Amino acid sequence: MTSAEPTTARAQSTDAAGDDSIVKKLSTLDRYLAVWILLAMAVGLGLGRLIPGLNDALAKVEIGGVSLPIALGLLIMMYPVLAKVRYDRLDAVTGDRKLMASSLVINWIVGPAVMFALAWIFLPDLPEYRTGLIIVGLARCIAMVIIWNDLACGDREAAAVLVALNSVFQVLAFGLLGWFYLDLLPGWLGLGDGEHLDISMWKIALNVAIFLGIPLLAGFLTRRLGEKKLGRTDYEQRFLPTIGPWALYGLLFTIVILFALQGKTITSQPLDVVRIALPLLVYFAVMFFGTFLLGKGLGLAYDRTATLAFTAAGNNFELAIAVAIATFGVTSGQALSGVVGPLIEVPVLIGLVHIALAWRRKFAAGMVTTAP
Repeated sequence: MTSAEPTTARAQSTDAAGDDSIVKKLSTLDRYLAVWILLAMAVGLGLGRLIPGLNDALAKVEIGGVSLPIALGLLIMMYPVLAKVRYDRLDAVTGDRKLMASSLVINWIVGPAVMFALAWIFLPDLPEYRTGLIIVGLARCIAMVIIWNDLACGDREAAAVLVALNSVFQVLAFGLLGWFYLDLLPGWLGLGDGEHLDISMWKIALNVAIFLGIPLLAGFLTRRLGEKKLGRTDYEQRFLPTIGPWALYGLLFTIVILFALQGKTITSQPLDVVRIALPLLVYFAVMFFGTFLLGKGLGLAYDRTATLAFTAAGNNFELAIAVAIATFGVTSGQALSGVVGPLIEVPVLIGLVHIALAWRRKFAAGMVTTAP
């Protein structure tokens, strides 16, 4: 990041020097984000539990299997962050072969394999939940990682490129990997009959187009037209701070809707939720810390190391839930696993944001950023 970027409280913290705490430099909204998220989760769970028929009513508001309330929340969440991206710097990211190759290997080879192993280790007697977790592992993150990366002062341009790369591979590889991990591999290993994943490439492409394509296009056009009309300085120092808070408003709205949809299911099966949560906690820890150490070992700067780690640890919960519901039904154990995913992922990754910011100081001063 450079001093020309928007002077929001979060951006200012990236340039802070000395021993001042980064947390103290955050806005009230950012500083207590974990509290707001927990409240949003509680509100969503309460609404889903207390208002009869709310989850059914929300579930019906969809087009082509895509929940419109969740889509609205994610679009609001992603747009301000993607409007901050310096699209003229993307070539510097695509030229970083270490970053690109590491991301592909971690996301499409290591990540699904780790989730497959953990699902069988922790849930050998619960095939529905196990299948749901494996689906979560196949759905690589293309949405919320934008928020976690920005909060952790990661490389925005790198995040945009890696998310776009994940999106392309998601369309091409999701169905193939689903067949491999749910049908072929269990038979090879003598683990019993496999599951058939019924999901079309078209549905995956629609998911990607809505949750990444629309906000990415909006962010790109806003940056181009905004700089042309206002100039880069005014665009970054006046316009971006105005729309910045909407990213977190969108996140909180999404969480409320998501947990309202499945509040009754989650609160009525607490022991099952715990069983599903355990392998997820191990997964997030292995993927984040392992990838962070890999990035540091490769000599990547902090911002790109953080971006690599968050894109590895995050998952596309919306796609995982949609696939589980479409294939196995809304009340299935597979769908419950998909719902528990964000229940665990959201607070855990907020904690990892704080850990990443603390580790940021341990990087050499000359490696704080990769931006020219």
